[in-house]
Amino acid sequence: MLRSVFGCFPSGVTAVCAQVDGVPVGMAASSFTSVSMDPPLVSVCVQNSSRTWPLLRGAARIGLSVLSAAQDRACRTLSAKTGDRFADVDWFSGEDGAIFINEATALLDCTLHSEVPAGDHAIVLLQIQQVFANHAAAPLVFHGSRFHRLAEI
Repeated sequence: MLRSVFGCFPSGVTAVCAQVDGVPVGMAASSFTSVSMDPPLVSVCVQNSSRTWPLLRGAARIGLSVLSAAQDRACRTLSAKTGDRFADVDWFSGEDGAIFINEATALLDCTLHSEVPAGDHAIVLLQIQQVFANHAAAPLVFHGSRFHRLAEI
């Protein structure tokens, strides 16, 4: 019941990715929000059972890509429990190892600021080092356990 109530709130979808020992590692997260302008912080919530976050947490830089409306397939691939999460995902790496998804609506090059325990999740605070915005791309929206695109009214 609680999961269906949480699903009533639409959210954007992000990819949280980095190179770890020269290998791309990433995951999708829909629990992204802006936190602070000074210092520049954003947050994502990560399940305590995640096998991906322990790998990403030690990366020098973490790329956060706000996925665009055309990237629902990339989100599904990055959410997979098994297999190559970067198969058929168009990505690139920054100089410090952050990985970004091409054609995303926004790219944030981040460092880990802190983690706060929160029940069965951790609230991960990321400090933004650099940003890029693609205002021409509409965001991918997750609502009611499905992907949606925004429509102008």
